[in-house]
Amino acid sequence: MDKRPLTGEPVALDLVNTRWPEHGVLRDHLAEPGHVGGWLAEHGLAAAPTAEEAGGSEAVGAALIVVREAIRAALEQADFGPVSAVLDRGRLRLGIDRDGPVEHVEVDEPAWYAAWQIARAYTELVRTADPARIRRCANPECTLWFHDVSRNGRRRWCSMTGCGNRAKARAHYARR
Repeated sequence: MDKRPLTGEPVALDLVNTRWPEHGVLRDHLAEPGHVGGWLAEHGLAAAPTAEEAGGSEAVGAALIVVREAIRAALEQADFGPVSAVLDRGRLRLGIDRDGPVEHVEVDEPAWYAAWQIARAYTELVRTADPARIRRCANPECTLWFHDVSRNGRRRWCSMTGCGNRAKARAHYARR
């Protein structure tokens, strides 16, 4: 059962959010049995090479963890080298057929197919989104990231029912 606290973000941020603190313990959704395949299917990446072709779900999960930490380094420290290293593992070949332009992703190892696609999605997010709207939750204990698509651009919390509500409660008790 999926109990992640924040879902529905762009795929790169959703991957970063597969690790979060819960009751003082760091949870890792990708380390839980069977969750790698479910997470990939949730994001339309189930068409990636099968687990057998990719060297097993452990190899795919390991590649996802590498790209997750690479994107986290880019978000938290503006260190884009690890994301570039993931992108170096593959390439995009463009073509055209009767239906129009087509893209073919080629990766060095099948286990890196989904990880490469997510690294590419992160570069697209950085290219198309206002960087100031890609934010970490304002709760210092929270590790979740979101893309603020609110009209006024002032979203501060991963969720108002979680971190936002706790912050409001703390402020209320501090005033009393």
